[in-house]
Amino acid sequence: MAPSIDRLGYWGRPTSTLDWCEENYVVSFYIAEFWNTVSNLIMILPPIYAATQTYKDGLELRYVCSFLGLSAVGIGSWCFHMTLQYEMQLLDELPMIYSTCVFVYCLYECFKQENTLGLFPIILLLIFSFLVSVVYLQWKEPVFHQVMYGALVACLVVRSIFIVIWVYPWLQRMCVISLSVFLLGFLLWNIDNLACDSVRATRQRLPPVVSAVTQFHAWWHILTGLGSYLHILFSLQIRSIYLKRRPKLMFLCGVWPVLHFEAQKTS
Repeated sequence: MAPSIDRLGYWGRPTSTLDWCEENYVVSFYIAEFWNTVSNLIMILPPIYAATQTYKDGLELRYVCSFLGLSAVGIGSWCFHMTLQYEMQLLDELPMIYSTCVFVYCLYECFKQENTLGLFPIILLLIFSFLVSVVYLQWKEPVFHQVMYGALVACLVVRSIFIVIWVYPWLQRMCVISLSVFLLGFLLWNIDNLACDSVRATRQRLPPVVSAVTQFHAWWHILTGLGSYLHILFSLQIRSIYLKRRPKLMFLCGVWPVLHFEAQKTS
């Protein structure tokens, strides 16, 4: 038998430009990186539910698109880590850019009149997405994608800090939690990349169930998926308060955060 890191499975030899620290085809012959795959469920199922509720509540389409965009990233990431094929890698990485552009639009346009479109930011973000896509398809350098994605996240962080300091300071808790969860995932992502040999060596000494906890890229999915979901709730709170919709944070089954909107009084 070949070493675990070199095993081939159902999808054949990897063609992606990235192969993460999880050993390939160890858990399943049909899934290249099992834990990196199934950890995407947090980015797929809850956002679909949230998008449905957002639509039912009659909220703006931009927030439905935000939740569906996050779900699309989860589906793309599932396909990428399941197959480690280049085409599936693009299905993961490019939606990260597109969905974050939607997040940026929502947060920077949250103090406008209801159901109005900001054409300038839309055109700007479309041009940015197009240029990033064209360059990345030609260059195929993962660091370029990571830097572009990081620039979009930085825009969200700056705008969020501005709002909770100068506009709605009572939303600081949600802002801090969402950013902290996301940054913790980013920290584990870096550990997984920079200390992979040490992580793998530690994993080999642990029982199989316990070793799953050391799959730090899977934790990146879980924590950044949760952090992104909380950011959308944060953005939706800001927008709803501005539109006098009276949002209330509740917990589905006592665990999962959702926004509930009180019925508007009619005169």
